Amino acid sequence: MRLLLKCLRLGRRRRFKLVWQAEQLWHYGHLCLRSLLYNSFTNSDVVLDSLFEPIYWLVDHVTRWFGVVFVALVIGLTSSIVAIVYICLLPLILQTYTPAWICWHLAYGHWNLIMIVFHYYKAITTSPGHPPQAKNDLTGVSICRKCIAPKPARTHHCSICNRCVLKMDHHCPWLNNCVGHYNHRYFFSFCLFMTMGCIYCSISGWEMFRDAYAAIETYYQTPPPTFSFHQRAFHKSVVYLWVLCSSVALALGALTLWHAALITRGETSIERHINRKERQRLQKKGKVFRNPYSYGGWDNWKVFLGVDVPRHWLTRVLLPSPHLPHGTGLSWDLPPCVTQQRTPLLAI
Repeated sequence: MRLLLKCLRLGRRRRFKLVWQAEQLWHYGHLCLRSLLYNSFTNSDVVLDSLFEPIYWLVDHVTRWFGVVFVALVIGLTSSIVAIVYICLLPLILQTYTPAWICWHLAYGHWNLIMIVFHYYKAITTSPGHPPQAKNDLTGVSICRKCIAPKPARTHHCSICNRCVLKMDHHCPWLNNCVGHYNHRYFFSFCLFMTMGCIYCSISGWEMFRDAYAAIETYYQTPPPTFSFHQRAFHKSVVYLWVLCSSVALALGALTLWHAALITRGETSIERHINRKERQRLQKKGKVFRNPYSYGGWDNWKVFLGVDVPRHWLTRVLLPSPHLPHGTGLSWDLPPCVTQQRTPLLAI
């Protein structure tokens, strides 16, 4: 009996010893792993960025290769809408509207179309601007970790273009180009005039859309109505135009309003996130953040649109204009159109 109890005690001690050794081995391995991967700058954001790095790589490469497809899609859809307007809507306008309304539709419609085509062409063909290759006279506020070169203020590295972009806002796949210092105005103007054109087509074609939709619902009645192929094509084209224009007006209109708010604050899409974090950081210290590139809502719009004198609202905003933005994108001096200089302080 004593021998049996002694054997049970030895087995229990060995079992506890094995568990203790396993726990020690686990703690030792965990310590070794943390010692190899420890970084004082590591936080939850860095961990998430590391986990999503393969997804970022895939998105960058897919966006780079499919940019041409997106541009072709924009041109194709816009061309189809213009063709439907000329073939279906314009003849009805000429037959049913008064001469005054006909003149207004012809003038506004063609002006809007010219502004869309001009600004989209300039947005996709104009380089957003890049820091010069010669780094001797380049004043940089930081070093780009990808280019290993000085990076001027408001400049950011585009992983899709694999270059630093002056005053980078974002990489737009619908342009197959970055939106930066030299083509930011073209991008916003294209969004604005495209939204206006879609709203114009939706409002002008509302009555025809209702009639065409009601006609399409009768296709499946018994007996079916006697519509010709031309009439059926007309009905479906009008419904296609109204649905596409209304959808684009909602989506692109929201994007345009977002960028309008950013322009009013003197920010880009990237700077919006940077300034928000900086504002929160300084708020904890009892300080107030001030954007050094904002001159007030009205002056921000004048700087963005390049309006130096009152007549520029006509020649540079309401008419196609290839004028350059203020500054070179390398330094940010006070533009001449700003009425009152603000103290360029980050914190007070």
